[in-house]
Amino acid sequence: MAGRPVMIAESYLPQSLVTGSPITQADTGPGGIYARLRDLGHAPARFREEVRVRMPTAEEATRLAIPTERSVIKLARTAFDSKGRAVEINEMTMDSAAYVLDYEFDA
Repeated sequence: MAGRPVMIAESYLPQSLVTGSPITQADTGPGGIYARLRDLGHAPARFREEVRVRMPTAEEATRLAIPTERSVIKLARTAFDSKGRAVEINEMTMDSAAYVLDYEFDA
């Protein structure tokens, strides 16, 4: 079904870091949140992701226009600056039929 949502995403940022900055606006400008974090001197230097698969809540199924019997992927990504401070947590709820998560990393 073209034009339907396939992800619900919410970002959480430290209030003490972003208060009064353009990052708090609905339109954060070119480059989005990560560009604004860079402007503030807290560019993401590394990420950690936690991936789970579960059944959707009724609200999630409605918002994603999927059957309640279809699983969702719940991905929580934490962005850390070069000093190890968590500067963003992004929680994504994804329609499992719309995504393939493909990771590559050194052993």
